[in-house]
Amino acid sequence: MAGLRAALAAAEHSDVIVAAKGDLHGSNTYWAQGGVAAVMASDDTTESHIEDTLTAGAGLCDVPIVRRVVEEAPQRIQELIDWGAEFDRTNDGNGGGPLALGREGGHSCPRIVHAHGDATGKEFVHTLERVVRQHDRIRIFENCFVLDLITLDGEPTRCAGAITHHPKYGLQVIWAAATILASGGCGQVYRESTNPPLTTGDGMAAAYRAGARLADMAFMQFHPTTLYVAGASRSLISEAVRGEGAFLLDRNHHRFMPEYHEMAELAPRDVVTRAIIQQVARTNYSHVFLDARHLGGEHFAQRFPAIYDLLRKYNIDPGTDLIPIHPSAHYMVGGVRTDEMGRTNIEGLFAAGEVSCSGLHGANRLASNSLLEGLVFGNIVGQACYDVVKQYMKSSVKVVSDIRPSDRSELNLEDVRSSLRSVMWRHVGIERDGRRLVEVAEMIDFWARYTMDKIFDDRSGWEVQNLLLVGALMVRSAQWRKESRGGHYRVDYPASDEAYRVHCVWQKGATEPQTQPVQM
Repeated sequence: MAGLRAALAAAEHSDVIVAAKGDLHGSNTYWAQGGVAAVMASDDTTESHIEDTLTAGAGLCDVPIVRRVVEEAPQRIQELIDWGAEFDRTNDGNGGGPLALGREGGHSCPRIVHAHGDATGKEFVHTLERVVRQHDRIRIFENCFVLDLITLDGEPTRCAGAITHHPKYGLQVIWAAATILASGGCGQVYRESTNPPLTTGDGMAAAYRAGARLADMAFMQFHPTTLYVAGASRSLISEAVRGEGAFLLDRNHHRFMPEYHEMAELAPRDVVTRAIIQQVARTNYSHVFLDARHLGGEHFAQRFPAIYDLLRKYNIDPGTDLIPIHPSAHYMVGGVRTDEMGRTNIEGLFAAGEVSCSGLHGANRLASNSLLEGLVFGNIVGQACYDVVKQYMKSSVKVVSDIRPSDRSELNLEDVRSSLRSVMWRHVGIERDGRRLVEVAEMIDFWARYTMDKIFDDRSGWEVQNLLLVGALMVRSAQWRKESRGGHYRVDYPASDEAYRVHCVWQKGATEPQTQPVQM
């Protein structure tokens, strides 16, 4: 979402290359079910959307960023409609009624715009992809893996493009007057994840190596409801299912969420996630259940056709059966620190979408604000890079690479990846403890000692290096934040602490993080 929208905005003033790690359907956007949040109804208000975002963000949202994104939301949605996006509408007999707006956790009003029931992300990608492929100033390089950013010394350091790898053409250098990171999150750092296989934190790791600042890396959002079937991948069961009225039940068929929060199943995601984990422990069971039986199988199939088809593959009929669910890692809240124009501290380097930390989400993302952020900031950064392009388009540079192979022993990469994902899930997941965080940091340091100095010939090696780097930053951020806030819960520091109501910022070479005040 962010990358394609940024490409369209940048193409208004420049030639653009889109380097996609896989194809354009391999991102989190494509698999997004719930929808995009926007004030599109007369009985909803911008202030209400802002307030809901700030509440979910638990004191770490940058208020000017929240206001800008929320205020621009209707314009960006209308833009997609003008490009041919087909959103679900209320039935007026000919399919041309008002937008059908859903409600999700943390929202005080129905304001979720969705497409084809539960295939909103696919509709967004198909729409933007069609417009992008028709644009004569945009070229798409699919299966083009960005290894590292090219930086030039100076005050400040400047990004001049990227080094990439393509299975057919090998290593390539792409020179660019402006570079926009829109590479998504790092969900594959966890064993239990809703993210597709490509999400290995490559953009975050490359930005950090280049000297960019990364912020709020302790905050990973865990989705409360993913399908729990032995041997199956953790497929997402959209927030919108609970928004439609589904309940959470434990193994005894007891509806427990009203005991944890006044909004019950529509509480913020971190609240619902921890409630599920605590109820699992109390009942000594592996999972809980989502009860949508009262919605009716026919209505469920009509409203959530993709989820319905998924469940039927496992012989689960949501009209008659309970749906087994368990939380999984879902969305990275932290990332490359950007300002109100999507700029990083590296001149010529911008970031948008899940790879970034714009300040919109604070300590915990409000449901369906992620696609919105990609739309709004994609447009912002695409326009903002024009000033950099004008200044450096005619510059000429030369890069010499002299990387010497390591003579140290090498660990089995698949073992490292598997062990990292398991230990991150156990100890840097939904609940964290300071003693365990120390142990995880030591493990990552050991694996890194025999992995980070190697030169690899395939993507899996580069991915493991990136996962180790991002995992290390997440662990150290969680160690530093001796409180509980939003998606970060420390069992040894269960309360929030105003001293930590700041952004935690890491930069290459620093042994301790810096802090930035929250913008009010």
